[in-house]
Amino acid sequence: MYLKLAWRNLWRNKRRTLITVSSIMFAVVAALFMESLGQGTRQQLLDNMTGFQTGYIQIQDYRYRDEPSPDNAFLYDEDLKQKILSSHEDINYLIPRVETFMLAAGEEITRGAMVMGIDIEKEDRFNQLRERLTEGEFTGSGQQKAVLGEGLAGRLNLAVGDTLVLLGQGRFGMTASGLFEISGLIEYPIREMDNQIVYLPLEDMQWMISAEELITNLVVVPEQTDQVSQIASSISQTVSENELRVLTWQEMMPELIEAIEFDELSGRIMLWILYVVIGFGIFGTILTMTLERRREFGILLSVGMYRRKLAFVVFIETFFISILGVLSGFALGSLVIFYFYINPIQFTGDMAELMNDFGFEATMVVSFSPEIYLLQGAAIFIITTFICLYPTLKIARMNVLESKN
Repeated sequence: MYLKLAWRNLWRNKRRTLITVSSIMFAVVAALFMESLGQGTRQQLLDNMTGFQTGYIQIQDYRYRDEPSPDNAFLYDEDLKQKILSSHEDINYLIPRVETFMLAAGEEITRGAMVMGIDIEKEDRFNQLRERLTEGEFTGSGQQKAVLGEGLAGRLNLAVGDTLVLLGQGRFGMTASGLFEISGLIEYPIREMDNQIVYLPLEDMQWMISAEELITNLVVVPEQTDQVSQIASSISQTVSENELRVLTWQEMMPELIEAIEFDELSGRIMLWILYVVIGFGIFGTILTMTLERRREFGILLSVGMYRRKLAFVVFIETFFISILGVLSGFALGSLVIFYFYINPIQFTGDMAELMNDFGFEATMVVSFSPEIYLLQGAAIFIITTFICLYPTLKIARMNVLESKN
């Protein structure tokens, strides 16, 4: 009976009910969008750093981290490949890389460059590298062609079809040098790397630094990213006799962990500020609703209705309003988040330059994680439920004679 009475009371004044539900609904939408945007930005940063630099798991010679030199490359053959793949059932595939720093030069300008020898098919499968090409294409080995970051190409005043000179040190102090035709330009998602990245076919890179069949890094791609620690532990036991070290992305990029934690903390602070604003907004609508109904409450009490029953009915009303507000917020918030999930926010001009300078892409994406709905919906629901206690307390302390005025 109480539920039926409370439900009918809601729709006796539809305008008042809809205003209150709308205030909760927009609060839920704001909280959902803010948290979704924060999670999406952090995930985008993590994907860029792991996809284009370290990977989630990486295998190196045990000396390479302290001395990243071609001298500390290791033999990557079919036996080692099968040994690693069989070490854990959740390993998807392996990506061999050769990385070293060299001097890159055009006709007049020389700059330091990070030169990477890659298997383009496997790299593209992992991070969709070909989609980053703004001009030209990746080519196979033996053609003496290279792909440059747009930033580095601009610094060297080079374009597709020009010749790039690379000069550095190969294995055991040997001079490594080569002339490469620029076959493509790529827009690298990290500004610092865009200004120095050069991609070569893996075999061409190995030949140039005299490291045939050797690699400096082997990226392990897991089936599920939440299995990284277990996979790394299994591989470490398997390759311990090969003088190899297995590192997770957390070990290779501790500064990224700190950046993500700081961003999460700042996001939580902003959310709490939003909760305070939301709370006062909802309280204002509940307060107005309660004051409008003082005369109604006074009449009901004067004709003999028990205070506790009236308070219980009013609490159920406000509880229904909370449920309706949160559910409608989920519905509208899902539409908003889905729209920006399909159409990420693109920044241009000075804002894009500023974001690139800080190492972020000029694109903001949102996350569609279910936990966002659970956490934000629960937070708004708890806030609203506490605020809804106000009409109950008001009824408990109401002076019947004064309420009729």
